[in-house]
Amino acid sequence: MAAGDVGELLVPYMPTIRVPKAGDRVYKTECSFSYDSPDSEGGLYVCMNTFLGFGREHVERHYRKTGQCVYMHLKRHMKEKVTGASGGALPKRRNTKLFLDLESNGDLNNDDYEFEDEAKLVIFPDHFEIPLPNIEELPALVTIACDAVLSSKSPYRKQDPDSWEEELQVSKHANTLVQMDNGVRIPPSGWKCSKCDLRENLWLNLTDGSVLCGKWFFYGSGGNGHALEHYKEMGYPLAVKLGTITPDGADVYSFDEEEAVLDPHIAKHLAHFGIDMLQMHVTENGSRDNDIKPRVSEWEVIQESGMKLKPMYGPGYTGMKNLGNSCYVNTVLQAIFSIPEFQRAYVGNLPRIFDYSPLDPTQDFNTQMAKLGHGLLSGQYSKPPTKSELIEQVMKEEHKPQHNGISPRMFKAFVSKGHPEFSSNRQQDAQEFLLHLIHLIERNPIGSENPTDVFRFLVEERTQCCQSRKVRYTERVDYLMQLPVAMEAAVNKDELIAYELKRREAETARRPLPELVRAKIPFSACLQAFSEPDNVEDFWSSALQAKSAGVKTSRFASFPEYLVVQIKKFTFGLDWIPKKLDVSIDMPDLLDISHLRATGLQPGEEELPDISPPIIIPDDPKGTACYHEDLYSPNILHHNYGMTNHFMEPPDIDESSVMQLAEMGFPLEACRKAVYYTGNMGAEVAFNWIIAHMEEPDFAEPLAIPGYGGATFPGAGGAAVVGLDNQPPEEMVAIITSMGFQRNIAFHALRATNNNLEHALDWIFSHPEPEEENETTSETMDLENHVNANILAESDPEGPRIKDGSGRYELFGFISHMGTSTMSGHYVCHLKKEGRWVIYNDLKVCASERPPRELGYIYFYRRIPS
Repeated sequence: MAAGDVGELLVPYMPTIRVPKAGDRVYKTECSFSYDSPDSEGGLYVCMNTFLGFGREHVERHYRKTGQCVYMHLKRHMKEKVTGASGGALPKRRNTKLFLDLESNGDLNNDDYEFEDEAKLVIFPDHFEIPLPNIEELPALVTIACDAVLSSKSPYRKQDPDSWEEELQVSKHANTLVQMDNGVRIPPSGWKCSKCDLRENLWLNLTDGSVLCGKWFFYGSGGNGHALEHYKEMGYPLAVKLGTITPDGADVYSFDEEEAVLDPHIAKHLAHFGIDMLQMHVTENGSRDNDIKPRVSEWEVIQESGMKLKPMYGPGYTGMKNLGNSCYVNTVLQAIFSIPEFQRAYVGNLPRIFDYSPLDPTQDFNTQMAKLGHGLLSGQYSKPPTKSELIEQVMKEEHKPQHNGISPRMFKAFVSKGHPEFSSNRQQDAQEFLLHLIHLIERNPIGSENPTDVFRFLVEERTQCCQSRKVRYTERVDYLMQLPVAMEAAVNKDELIAYELKRREAETARRPLPELVRAKIPFSACLQAFSEPDNVEDFWSSALQAKSAGVKTSRFASFPEYLVVQIKKFTFGLDWIPKKLDVSIDMPDLLDISHLRATGLQPGEEELPDISPPIIIPDDPKGTACYHEDLYSPNILHHNYGMTNHFMEPPDIDESSVMQLAEMGFPLEACRKAVYYTGNMGAEVAFNWIIAHMEEPDFAEPLAIPGYGGATFPGAGGAAVVGLDNQPPEEMVAIITSMGFQRNIAFHALRATNNNLEHALDWIFSHPEPEEENETTSETMDLENHVNANILAESDPEGPRIKDGSGRYELFGFISHMGTSTMSGHYVCHLKKEGRWVIYNDLKVCASERPPRELGYIYFYRRIPS
């Protein structure tokens, strides 16, 4: 076709073709609805207006929905090199600028294969193709737009200094790093800073093998900065954090580039100092596992190192790429999508979710959940090698490049957006991410049923005043059972004492540490510790109307369909650095907690009076207080706190913050309330309170504080007496409304939970939205979910949704953690599927030979039908 013809062909579509601007995200590496990429058979289509990417089976939907006709088709071709090609040469590339930010594949430098990248414009609906580059034939605007798309950076790279959604970049020193041949060998444990006595937050310099402590801002832990001083003195640029080294990589920092980086040669650089990243996965002599030294390191036991594990392929056996300390995300998602309710909610409703997705599906939670569930369960990204590939692999002792597994980069970027921890590249707590995910699911309903209902249960808390013996029963919602580690019940105490003595002697003499002895804790002891009463700090007895000793016990008011059990292994050391209890607990395959069923108020028990505790005025030098009830009773006031006047001095308010806000044009009284209700934490925090409360009718009314005897404080002026009501504390209401919830919902939640802020938030998440809102949402999205109608028990419509039933359970999965704290280490998941255990270690999915049930961190049990 002549140049003029191509130009004329594009004329009708010119208004829809845009040039990416600063801030536009170009998704040229991944489909918005699937895990198709330029590596996939059908390639990837990038809309030239929205810059969203679509696989072959999803691009038609976008065309029909938006009417956008012009897409750029990107495809990476892989083919065997022609016989006679120079050995060791880099793959030939037809267009070297096409995919600079395409997620790198470790096989790109394979000597037997070469890769070619292809780009072309495709015009829908006729699929007319225009090869690129085509400068002579294309209009100038189209050429500029195509070049901008092809040269665009990753959409996940940080846009501003405060964003952590960034891909780590390969260090400029990685390929040319010089390592000293000084004979330094690093032991597997017992490290200490060579310039001080610190044993935490240690960094190994990859040039000379020095072990030195970091500064406090390196990954959030403390140090004296000797690693940085060493760099300034010697100029050796790269260091790896000890304790983060796994077979999949390690945390590497570049002092010269002043950021965390990737080192593609990290295995070689560590081996120079005697560190084997793979930790001897396969024995050299082919001996049976029973004949070799027992494996005691949790890294070896949990990952089942040294065993020939059979890879698993097909639906439900899809691995997930580690994006850099994202294994905590991978393990939780593998466990979640092994549960039928989640499979039906997202994958079962996938066509409807996709059809009703917003114009930008990358920013829609339900779309991304459905995409991820389909990626894990379809088998589309977990295909076994063909027979010819297996023969070739045996003959050449090499793997043909495989593209199995999915990369959850788009999902992680969305669900962690705005979260200070999950949006970082640092290791996190899998339990915290599980709760974060549950709350996101609660906030993004897809119909009348919610899959997180299977985790939800009611906890009955019985609080008893030790002096009056009177009791109070309350209920709260929870999603997991936190089981304490009963260290005092260890059955091998003598061995532990002997090991500790040997360990200290070895450290003092700088000898290799003895073989690890792990505390063996009976599960029954942990369950007993869970059921024991806890002391209540600062307990105020309404029977005595004074502080007293109190104890609290927790029982199950309902049993969930799926019970999640967290072993409370993580604690804090004396230096406040998180640590982990390295213990072995004999977790049962079958679990019966029926004896923990709540009983409610028992005959002979007397309830505590329903009287609220006194309001203690913060930072009040006189220690004065007043009550909600009987405010003007001098006997009560004198008896408890010796208070002789009913009204107190005006509250302490930071006037400088008030004036900063007033200068912005806000009413003075509103500014005073904002500063007070945000605890004098500064103008910025108070500004957020103002934005959240601007529409309220009493926004500009004078500050009124019930705790000050009903006094109203207009500015610094006099007080006007008003009656006290029994409403929740305004500061708690302010905190909840600042999170985006309506004021009336905050009131309901606080009243329902006796003004307990944490329980109020749980109450909000566990209660369905108002009926009118649900109907509107259902009509708008039309995503009614009719699955899982067999509910064992349904609570009151205004109460939390629960599925009560038997308290007998069967283990079907567990997540294990390796490492010394939640700030470092690695997570692995084991799931029981089709009658056998399977290990999910990021991209590696294999049949498990010895599932380490005793070393788990989070356990998943399903209810056994009665």
